Amino acid sequence: MARLLENQSKDLLQKAGIPLPRYGVAASPAEAAALAEEIGLPVVLKALIPVGKRGKAGAIKFADTAEEVAARAAELLGMKVSHYPVQSLLVEQKIDIAQELYLSITFDKVRQLPVIIATASGGIDVEELSREQPEKVVTLHVDPLEGLADYQCRQIWYDAGMGGKLLQSLGGVTRRLYQAFEANDAYLLEINPLVITGDGKVMAAAAVMSIDDGAMFRHPELASKVQMGTERAWRPLTELEKQMVAVNEADPYRGTARYTEMDGGDIGFMCGGGGGSLLMFDALVQAGGRPANYSEFGGNPSEEKVCGLAKGILSKPGVKGLFVAQNITNNTQVDLVAKGVVRALEEMGIDPTTFPVVVREAGVNEDVARALFQEKGIEYYGDDITMTGAAQRMIARMREAYPGYGC
Repeated sequence: MARLLENQSKDLLQKAGIPLPRYGVAASPAEAAALAEEIGLPVVLKALIPVGKRGKAGAIKFADTAEEVAARAAELLGMKVSHYPVQSLLVEQKIDIAQELYLSITFDKVRQLPVIIATASGGIDVEELSREQPEKVVTLHVDPLEGLADYQCRQIWYDAGMGGKLLQSLGGVTRRLYQAFEANDAYLLEINPLVITGDGKVMAAAAVMSIDDGAMFRHPELASKVQMGTERAWRPLTELEKQMVAVNEADPYRGTARYTEMDGGDIGFMCGGGGGSLLMFDALVQAGGRPANYSEFGGNPSEEKVCGLAKGILSKPGVKGLFVAQNITNNTQVDLVAKGVVRALEEMGIDPTTFPVVVREAGVNEDVARALFQEKGIEYYGDDITMTGAAQRMIARMREAYPGYGC
């Protein structure tokens, strides 16, 4: 999934007509102080990073004066939160909060429908609340063909224990949130907390939004804003990882190609099939190898996608060999894998007779793949060798090319 920073999420909520505090973005203490005076003191300062639980990490601070804003901004801009450096801040009007609520929309993977989740207990971990006090959490599945009715939006909050004139306001925010969810192909849209102010207004104090990265072609205006792959990432993507995301997204309809760069390592790792690739990775490490990355492909990728992934793997400095492998039970056209890998080696000017390459592939058009690989002098195996055996052959080839490897 592709995650938006909070200011970008709020831009979309504002466009949908959802009430928000005044806010802006600053990249320096001086900018933050000037923005705070423009917005109106006191303010809240939030680190703009694509991860949650910023409050627990100390990445949200309050300030009453311009001098205090500058000081708190300097502290935040020097932080790292979950490996993400804080490079900009959300400067936001401090709200007079009378009550905190919670509202989100996501997908129920079991029922395969959007689900609205609401509770009158906001500013908390809703998953923990649903375990400990499930009666306080209200859910409503929405049939996309039927849509969401206004009365359903009010009913959600009535069931959550809210009443009076607030039902109309809360129902309106819920309906507009669902419209934003649909319009932007969101996977998650969360307001936590959704607040009731001291004068009885409903306002979104904090927002999180993740968009289905398979739908980004419908939202070119967001392409430069989203933090691609952040639902799976525990740190910022490297430049090479970003390039591989682009390779994958360039052909969203034909297979997948994922790449995670690792510190050090000298063997390019390129394997197919989630579980099988994990076993292959372990086998390579146990045999004495040092993978430079973890990468997997699946869903029968095109030659173009395989080539792009292989070139990315081989382009990392320090890579001295390539291990290409796959579980023997798969639906991949392995001749396309062969064409993509061979093409990558040729385009990068790599001679596989001196650069160690070991392939263990089996599947559709295996005979064609075998011929393509062997014609280029690449060591190829099908189901005649185990995963462990293939990994051991890779290490043997590395030791032939680089005496003393792994010792």
